[in-house]
Amino acid sequence: MRKIIVCTFLTLDGVMQAPGGPDEDAESGFTHGGWQKAASDDEVGAGIAGWYQHSDAMLLGRKTYEIFASYWPSADPDNPFTAQMNGMHKYVASRTLTSVEWQNSTLLEGDTVEALRTLKASDGGNINVVGSGDLAQTLMRHDLVDEYRLTIHPVIIGTGKRLFAEGAIPTALEPVSVTTTKGGTVLGIYRPNGKPTYDSY
Repeated sequence: MRKIIVCTFLTLDGVMQAPGGPDEDAESGFTHGGWQKAASDDEVGAGIAGWYQHSDAMLLGRKTYEIFASYWPSADPDNPFTAQMNGMHKYVASRTLTSVEWQNSTLLEGDTVEALRTLKASDGGNINVVGSGDLAQTLMRHDLVDEYRLTIHPVIIGTGKRLFAEGAIPTALEPVSVTTTKGGTVLGIYRPNGKPTYDSY
């Protein structure tokens, strides 16, 4: 069985919206696009590269797929991520797309949750969910996330889409690896570990 791994860039207050650029996702009037680069350092890039060592596919929602498909096919070939992003298999979950043109892409068909369960049960390596906030919510609601790989950057935005939004399923997390870069970004890997337990001091 394959692992589904949610890989997300977060602000300290949990915002995941539009880390990569001002025009990436202005939905709901979001004006803080592009917050990640200034809050990162070279250790962040090395950490993210390590996330892909044992993964051979990505799982993307429509918005993230369209952003990536418009950028990576013509991206700088000297960027070490370019060949990797273009070469990996991409599974796309969308209710509106009828085809996907980016190389090595497959549009999931039929009921999304059933398609995801079938994909998880198939042969192959780990599958990284990148961005794709709505899809991540679906995965969490149906207990399909095996691991979270998060970069938590030292910046507070105050508004925007959050990975763990209101209504998130209460879940205990087991820390697998947690480090802090010289610039203060936390690189955390966590696995769901049942329900939270409660106690008092």
